Amino acid sequence: MRGARVKEKKKSSTRIFIIVLMILIIIAGALFVVKVIKDKKDREAANINENGIDEIDTLAVIEEKKQPKTMAGTTRPIAFMIDNNINAMPQAGLEQADLVYELIVEGGETRLMMVMKDKKLSKVGPLRSSRHNFLDYALENDAIYVHYGWSPKAKSDISALGVNNINGIFESSSSFWRDNNRYAPHNAVTSTEDVLKIAERKEYRTTTKKDTVLNYVVDEVNLENGQVADTVTIPYSDHNTVKYTYDAEKKVYTRYSRGKKQTDWNTEKAVTTKNIIISFAKNTSLDSKDRQNIDNIKTLDGYYITNGKAIKIKCEKTSRSAQTVYKDLEGNEINVNDGKTFIQICPLNAKVDIKANVSEAQ
Repeated sequence: MRGARVKEKKKSSTRIFIIVLMILIIIAGALFVVKVIKDKKDREAANINENGIDEIDTLAVIEEKKQPKTMAGTTRPIAFMIDNNINAMPQAGLEQADLVYELIVEGGETRLMMVMKDKKLSKVGPLRSSRHNFLDYALENDAIYVHYGWSPKAKSDISALGVNNINGIFESSSSFWRDNNRYAPHNAVTSTEDVLKIAERKEYRTTTKKDTVLNYVVDEVNLENGQVADTVTIPYSDHNTVKYTYDAEKKVYTRYSRGKKQTDWNTEKAVTTKNIIISFAKNTSLDSKDRQNIDNIKTLDGYYITNGKAIKIKCEKTSRSAQTVYKDLEGNEINVNDGKTFIQICPLNAKVDIKANVSEAQ
């Protein structure tokens, strides 16, 4: 009898153990299911993909990468008047500039206005005096305008238009100085740090809410229906010609002036540009010194050139401070490749030559 009771007790213990084990398995299974559901909900809430990457963050990064970099941000641009005489070459800052305007001045010469944002340069120049036509383009960029002297017309217009300007002649020699490796007047230079300190002292605004003049895009603009533009020649006068040659591998144009490749004074690298815009404007002599006036507050004919192709465009400017709008011949604002742009505002009768390389033309 005793043996039978022992066996019965063992069977009972085994049943209890099995029941407890099954309960524990059921509980564990339930907990696992709850955890899976919770993890799924958490993953959905956080937009986590299968690889554990936050899709919101990923999309934000992708979106950020897709934003054009040229002239981006709220920092106010700085516009520098740059000497373009043959004795002023090479210039400091042309390689780092975001946007460069070239206009004709007296004696068939041209001057450049470099526009840049968020750049730190220990030397910019050589700087030259202001000419009133450049004010239109400093204003459309909402730029702090830096120059070294001024013509009478530029001086009066700076005052009348309320242009935030810095005239280096009136600043200390520690902020604007003469580089001893050049001779005057082709050797006045400054730095971006000095300019910003002066702007702060003058209580100039250093941020901007203004959109960029050009409609930059990150998706590559290829002018499929444009004419081939391997070489672009722009004669400003009998002795002053600008030329660009296209590098198909790097997809940029190398700039030449007066038959010489332009390089940067700071880096010694060749000056290149992603985009070229040409506008044709009538120029007339303003005074006995042959300072020039240009008829640019209107719609001008021109070209947009990028990636080895050129199309005809219209350049619309309605006032001196209004931003120029560049449109194709169908009236649509053009998209511009993200990168540096040279804007060549040349005489109305300039014999601009845009052509393919001879080898390709054959």
